[in-house]
Amino acid sequence: MTIYHARTDAPTFTAETPHPVMALYNKALTEFENQSRRQSRTFKAASHNYRTKYGVEPPPGLEEWYDAARSNDSPLIDEFDSLYQTISPFWRLSGGQVLDAMHRAKSLPRSDLWLCTFSGTSSTTKCSHSHRTFDRHISQMFNNILVNFTGLPDVTFLVNHIDEPRLLYPNSPEPSSLHDQRITVEDRSRQPIWGLLTKNCGLEKREAEGQDNINTLGLPFVTNISSAQDLCQHPEYSTSHGFMMSPVSFRPIYGLVPIFSTGKLSTMGDILIPSPAYTEQEFIYDESRDIDWGRKKDSLYWAGSTTGGFAVDTHWQLFHRQRFVELTQNLRTDKCYHYLRTKGDATQKVKSSFLNGRLFDVTFTRIFQCQRQACRDQDAYFATKSWMDKDKALKSTLAFDIDGNGISGRYYKLLASKSVPMKQTLFQEWHNDRLIPWLHYVPVSQSMEELPELVFYLTSTASGKEVARQIAERGRQWHARALREVDTGLYVYRLLLEMARLQDPRRKAKVPWE
Repeated sequence: MTIYHARTDAPTFTAETPHPVMALYNKALTEFENQSRRQSRTFKAASHNYRTKYGVEPPPGLEEWYDAARSNDSPLIDEFDSLYQTISPFWRLSGGQVLDAMHRAKSLPRSDLWLCTFSGTSSTTKCSHSHRTFDRHISQMFNNILVNFTGLPDVTFLVNHIDEPRLLYPNSPEPSSLHDQRITVEDRSRQPIWGLLTKNCGLEKREAEGQDNINTLGLPFVTNISSAQDLCQHPEYSTSHGFMMSPVSFRPIYGLVPIFSTGKLSTMGDILIPSPAYTEQEFIYDESRDIDWGRKKDSLYWAGSTTGGFAVDTHWQLFHRQRFVELTQNLRTDKCYHYLRTKGDATQKVKSSFLNGRLFDVTFTRIFQCQRQACRDQDAYFATKSWMDKDKALKSTLAFDIDGNGISGRYYKLLASKSVPMKQTLFQEWHNDRLIPWLHYVPVSQSMEELPELVFYLTSTASGKEVARQIAERGRQWHARALREVDTGLYVYRLLLEMARLQDPRRKAKVPWE
């Protein structure tokens, strides 16, 4: 009876007064169409676009990169803002200083960095480490994605070995100061790190985000992914994510030194590369294990472990994965959920004690990364299952994905599937400029206050089910067009051009935007 009332009490949305999800989908569709239209059609246009955006000349080799992108049917030519933004701080160092900084960082005790060299002649990468022998498939990935590209320059670069990002800029705003020359590392594992991550928030120049005119009716639907991931705008994240409260391993490197990582936080300086994890067998999409949309269960699915933070006392209840499972297993003591309902002539956010458990298939499969008592407490609190089929997510219309210790390796598998990826993350990745939220995937806020209404709408209403089907299909199609192996290769190709210019011994230090 409660489920019946939940369905019948739901408000009726129209084209004039759409559900926030429908409005966000339509906005994303327009954004995607505009993005496609504005891509450069000639190298002359691409180089002009580069100069206009970044205020400097393109790096040597960009014309050959453009030809490679065109010959491989890349749908995106100009969407590399995130790449340039992570490269640009190092302009304040000369080419010689960049090379020196990399070698000094590599030699630091506990740096845990791979020093890699890419040979333009052979298109191969070799990596070395002070004590490790397994590079987590870094060199193999670079070799695979760059094998068909010729004429690239020789490049040296550092790659972070651990899951968590590493680089924190010096807090001196002055270019070429003595602060720029110092490189240090420390271990801040298993302790709160919020103050460390946000110490430069007041010093940074923050671009004003465009105002969205979408009425979310009081629920925190993600309307701007950059703002949602910006730590400086969200002090509440200090106690709602395991990484902020007690990272399993966090060894920040302080200084100006280019370091490649697979994910970063908004206040950190890591340069982003595709994650080799996406190529591991357990994360490869197999269409024979998927089923058509009409046969999928109208529900949200997730199963995984308690990665994301190291629990030492009761604060694990605030970690992001634990909060998600607590919510979806209906374990909250307050039993307070929010939905959109009609009161009189107005649709508004209302409180309810009801959560339809049939719409959520969520479980922990392993409790670990915790001290003994914290592990026992979680075992007693959560309903866990020892093993789940790794492809079971594909049996549901909504497949959830959430941060672990770093980025989640299952994301591309979900994008390639016939289900809707629902993504909650604070980590930025190399693909952020090419995946549009609400068109290719459904973003979920850190608070998850909107999640009960979001899942209800996408699984239990006619218009919501249709939007979900469209997002699943568009995400799947775009994955096949813009996240191919050759697309990751084109991204890294362009990154190496920027790195080659950055470390050119003849280049002098400067701040190009002054």
